[in-house]
Amino acid sequence: MMSDELARYSRQMRFAGMGEARQRRLSASKVLLVGCGALGTVLADMLVRAGVGLLRIVDRDFVDLSNLQRQVLFDEADVAAHLPKSAIAAEKLGRINSSVKLEPVVADVNADNILALMDGVDLVLDGTDNFETRFLMNDAALERGIPWVYGGVVGSHGQVLPIFPGETACLRCIIEAPPDPGTTDTCDTAGVISPAVHVVTALQVVAALKILSGQRELITPKLTVIDVWDGTFRQLDVSQLRPANQCPACVEGRRDWLHGHSTSQSVILCGRNSVQITPGQPLALSLDDLAQGWQALGVVMKNSFLARLTLSEPACEITVFKDGRAIIQGTDDPTIARGLYARYIGN
Repeated sequence: MMSDELARYSRQMRFAGMGEARQRRLSASKVLLVGCGALGTVLADMLVRAGVGLLRIVDRDFVDLSNLQRQVLFDEADVAAHLPKSAIAAEKLGRINSSVKLEPVVADVNADNILALMDGVDLVLDGTDNFETRFLMNDAALERGIPWVYGGVVGSHGQVLPIFPGETACLRCIIEAPPDPGTTDTCDTAGVISPAVHVVTALQVVAALKILSGQRELITPKLTVIDVWDGTFRQLDVSQLRPANQCPACVEGRRDWLHGHSTSQSVILCGRNSVQITPGQPLALSLDDLAQGWQALGVVMKNSFLARLTLSEPACEITVFKDGRAIIQGTDDPTIARGLYARYIGN
């Protein structure tokens, strides 16, 4: 007779590719999910329902009304609550499957914390919306020898690539450096539709299930490119895209993002008309003191995670976390954002 802990996965185990032994291995696995937005919420939902052992969810942002079109774990009440995405996601996922250990982390993934965030995990999944973080993930995965699955979506187009350090092409084998700002489409310029998100995440989770259940040999490490609007699907062998022995990361051993040489302190947030500002060193702000000092300036809101100042002139919202990181909403100009940070938070 099937144990109660496995009964919920009965249909999954009846699939020929799984079975009880592989389900038990999946249920002992540990996953780091970087980003809990469009890709991340769908990834988290599928992984928790499939029964991973531990899911560590890291995200720097809070829920915005424009997220609800594609970020499946959130609703209008979450927008009103002004709570961080990872905290809300973990609360809801815990009601879906209480047997999965959930570790929400409210933080920006950076060169200072990514190796610690990877401690003990079997797999890293990309739920981000920017290339700087992906290149950092690539460096850290190479350093630790941990497989990861790249995924990206813009408009109706998406890409997926499983990466096995030391065995397959890494992200820098196919993209040597992040594209310059303004040279590629983003959520701001091209938008994004939910079906593209779901197709990309489905492919990422299929790869995750194979890896975590002990069947990584079933994965062909090719770059999958899809466009759900055009109805096209291609797979590209990326192993020969770069001449042999010329990848700066996996061949030469450079860790440009992990060592902080290529990391920006201001990041334009996709689709948000917002810029994130991160101080050179993490701070330990008193949100109470900050909110008190803002009282005469505009509308102030505070909870245990963040403080927010809404200004009418200039029209913007400044949301500050305990570590000094801030999201300036109302501009996509890093220079303006840094000026607002200095003016209302300090240097």
